Amino acid sequence: MRVLFVHGAFVRDGAWWWQPTADVLEQHGLPSSAAVLPSCEAEPRGDLHADADAVRALLDTSDEPALLVGHSYGGMVITTMGDHPAVHRLVYVTSFLPDVGEALADFGTGEPPPWHVSHDDGSASVREEFVRPLFAQDFDDATYAAAAGRLTPQNEAVFGQPATRAAWRDVPSTYLLCTEDRATLPETQRAQAARATDVVELPVAHHPFVTQPDLVAEVLLRLRPTG
Repeated sequence: MRVLFVHGAFVRDGAWWWQPTADVLEQHGLPSSAAVLPSCEAEPRGDLHADADAVRALLDTSDEPALLVGHSYGGMVITTMGDHPAVHRLVYVTSFLPDVGEALADFGTGEPPPWHVSHDDGSASVREEFVRPLFAQDFDDATYAAAAGRLTPQNEAVFGQPATRAAWRDVPSTYLLCTEDRATLPETQRAQAARATDVVELPVAHHPFVTQPDLVAEVLLRLRPTG
């Protein structure tokens, strides 16, 4: 068994975000790795389908069963390609869990949120003044500085692209609901979580795998197959 983490929007260096939880998992003999999403880390930037293809390529490299973990926007990616035969279970962390034909933009009011900035080159980013109060209110100063250096524009097209598959219909799924998240509010998460096989609620903010790795690792370790 292994864990493959798919990060959320507007960040690069997925392995850095995942590392605190990866260290805990490693202590318990559960290896993990993190995807690199072309919509954030390639030139020219890829789209949702390129992100899904990148994750699929990682799953193709091993016959080991995988826990496929998607954070925030990453839920769009794992829903689109999570029916890969190597996937043992889907795990959604304060995430979006779309049905076929639903796009990330469909889950809002129809208008971009106040923290969303569109750029002339077709990318989008987060307004800096919103990052800490909404997405990282529980980061200490040093961790926040390191995280802020890993924010990046993303191909804006991904927010309007619909899911072409709904892997959660065929693959067991767990939704990790973060009750202190200010970016994706708990009521929004609960509406998404209703589609999952089961739900785990934790008193954590938007990036619990950074700030509360023991809690996230405990959930993932429980999801390992037994026997």
